[in-house]
Amino acid sequence: MIDEFAKGNLHGRLRRDREALLWKLDGLSEYDARRPLTASGTNLLGLVKHVATVEARYFGEVFGRPSPEPLCRWQDSDGSDLWATEEETRDQITGFYRRTWEHSDATVNELPLDAPGHVPWWPEPYSNTNLFAIMIHVLGETNRHAGHADILREGLDGRTGMRPEHEQQTDGEARAAHCAKIEQAARSAAPLKAQKVPHAT
Repeated sequence: MIDEFAKGNLHGRLRRDREALLWKLDGLSEYDARRPLTASGTNLLGLVKHVATVEARYFGEVFGRPSPEPLCRWQDSDGSDLWATEEETRDQITGFYRRTWEHSDATVNELPLDAPGHVPWWPEPYSNTNLFAIMIHVLGETNRHAGHADILREGLDGRTGMRPEHEQQTDGEARAAHCAKIEQAARSAAPLKAQKVPHAT
């Protein structure tokens, strides 16, 4: 009973975070969905492509259930899953992600939480694992990158949140006042911190 509760809870949260990640592409131009938004090149469509690839590997080959999607060997991974080429369409990448959900969900539904799996890219003695550990790992990866996407999207146009039904109309003046208050607190605290740092002798 507790295993089914744990599996259902983890699976439900994974579904929630998948949708949150995809929603971050909603309404964006092709350029804004693809362009690098950090010094390391992180971009929104690339995050979706990366998380889709992560899911396909962990709920696929780890349990001897290879994804029907074409994937390079994990040994040959070169970082190309982190961005979209000009030939790849948004629909192709989001479609890949949604089809991966179906394959992953079948793995989760058909196997017990203690089903053994093997992750060849993990070091020993951690490479032998089970479905419970993989669900935790993939949920963590998805949640982490959905958070990245949330910050990137806010930087583009100010939109935030996990679901469209929870989104509120942005009050530009209130937001600016809030940021100004935080900025003032930071500036006021900085000299105080500097005064408390002991000088080296």
